[in-house]
Amino acid sequence: MIGYITLGTNNFDAAAKFYDSLLAELGAKRFMDMETFIAWSAGQDKPSIAISKPFNKEPASIGNGSMVALMVDSQDKVDAIYAKAIELGGSDEGKPGIRGGTFYAAYFRDLDGNKLNVFNM
Repeated sequence: MIGYITLGTNNFDAAAKFYDSLLAELGAKRFMDMETFIAWSAGQDKPSIAISKPFNKEPASIGNGSMVALMVDSQDKVDAIYAKAIELGGSDEGKPGIRGGTFYAAYFRDLDGNKLNVFNM
């Protein structure tokens, strides 16, 4: 159902490096690369994540209550993606662990403060 998610950035080059490294852990690579927009995906028929300088030229800001959730195939992958995000300069919003039933998740923010979650069920 979701085609792609776009996250605004105020430091395009730093955000590009962050997501190049982080999303490579998920098998994603750049498939669109323009001066103000980059998108990554693990396949042409898969959803993608993009960064962009805001079109209106105003500063990018985080969405209060907004979050991007990345589904992975194992708890080990949750741990690895979370650790990679922190290593790349992301900030902790909830260490990996069971959040109820079989929902194993970790939460972090990217360099611009956008909130992401990586989970396995």
